[in-house]
Amino acid sequence: MEAEVKEITLKIDDREVKAKEGTPILDVAKSMGINIPTLCYNKALSPFGSCRICSVEIIDKRGRSRMVTSCNYPVEEDLVVFTKSERTMKTRKTLLELLLARCPKVPKLQKMALEYGIKEPTFWVADENEDCILCGLCTRVCDELVGVHAINFAKRGVEREVTTPYHEFSDDCIGCGACATICPTNSKRTRITTYPVLEEDAKRINEQFLKGAFDENFGVYQTITAGRSAYAGQDGGMASALLVSGMQKGMFDSAIVVQRKEGYRAEAVVAESIEDLLKAKGTKYLRVKMLSLLSDLVAKGKRKIALVGTPCEVRAARKVQQILLETIPDLQLTIVGLFCFEAFDYDQLKEATKRLMGINLDTVDRTQITKGKFIATIKGADHLIPVKELSAAQTPGCNFCDDFTNKFADVSVGSVGSPDGYSTVIVRSDLGAKLLENVQFTKVEVNKEELVKLATLKKNRAKKNFAKIVLPEVQVQPSAPVPEVH
Repeated sequence: MEAEVKEITLKIDDREVKAKEGTPILDVAKSMGINIPTLCYNKALSPFGSCRICSVEIIDKRGRSRMVTSCNYPVEEDLVVFTKSERTMKTRKTLLELLLARCPKVPKLQKMALEYGIKEPTFWVADENEDCILCGLCTRVCDELVGVHAINFAKRGVEREVTTPYHEFSDDCIGCGACATICPTNSKRTRITTYPVLEEDAKRINEQFLKGAFDENFGVYQTITAGRSAYAGQDGGMASALLVSGMQKGMFDSAIVVQRKEGYRAEAVVAESIEDLLKAKGTKYLRVKMLSLLSDLVAKGKRKIALVGTPCEVRAARKVQQILLETIPDLQLTIVGLFCFEAFDYDQLKEATKRLMGINLDTVDRTQITKGKFIATIKGADHLIPVKELSAAQTPGCNFCDDFTNKFADVSVGSVGSPDGYSTVIVRSDLGAKLLENVQFTKVEVNKEELVKLATLKKNRAKKNFAKIVLPEVQVQPSAPVPEVH
């Protein structure tokens, strides 16, 4: 049984108020209609206090006066808070001058500074194009909500920065865009070694790599069909057929595919022959790290590469492709995307299937998700469970992904929308059309309503989670004249 939280009395700007002990000053002030400016604060994340713009003056019950950050300072009995005292205003003004000196061209900082009487930086400006204030919102949303941990702070002092480990392309980033969405300054740094795909990014990817009509549920596409090939792969084996077709035509000489290794574990590998491609048939439902393999292949001089991946992996691959094309214009990346509603963590999925299904995941011959069921086949016998019962084993970040049909691939493949034993195939580019050209397969109609249903569910799930971090713009209007700092 949780202990009851004590209610205490304090004063904020000479107004007495009751609040639960331990509540941050900022939250209590907001409940009173008192506005305190913030930059690094977001109610969906733990308070950090890095920007210090929310500083207020307090007098504690011992009579000591000092400045504290209101976002993470807990209220206590008889606390006295001044949100507009001369000392508070001077502190905020100095902090804003320092931030503006670091990032002089950031519109939000310019606006906030002007509210405090600052027209231009009075401190030394090191880099007039810097736009990261080191508030940590991007690292915290990636860690606390998305659960991916792709970025963090590196170095110290004036060299402190937000980046991926060793400044390399991240194998962990899922391209959800939460870091860029939450950034108060729209910093370009969130786009250097990670792959946020916001609306404008999606538009550029569509224009650069894809060709066809646009549909809000399916993305850009030329044709949608269902097929079954001669390959005994997942469902209709169409992903295998497409890859074999591409390698035979010389569209690529290396392909990054996911291959099952020890037990049910899987990892990304490079296939350089049709035999290698066929070893990777079947869906594993595990997210793997593959961007480092793409970087390695490019570094080795490979210029025609194929990649098979889930929507988050494909988003990352497209952003990396855009970056690489700036210096390697002859790079051709052919992408086969897999439909995906969620992926799983191997260890957690193994534990969950043992507990709920009574099976050893490492002994399964085949797994499939269809019609809301997770199906594990062992020695010809199917073991089924509603896939929603495995939600605890879901890979972090899936709830922030809004793409079910893999909208940025050249061709997308999945079982939803097609009859048993068939694969739904969505061609999205001329490269995708060339892959499908001359592939021998049995063709049937697709039930687009099934696709729309799951695409909408996934999109709405992501929208609901993003709503937690997208806050209305806070107006910074000092309620008292700002004294000059001498």
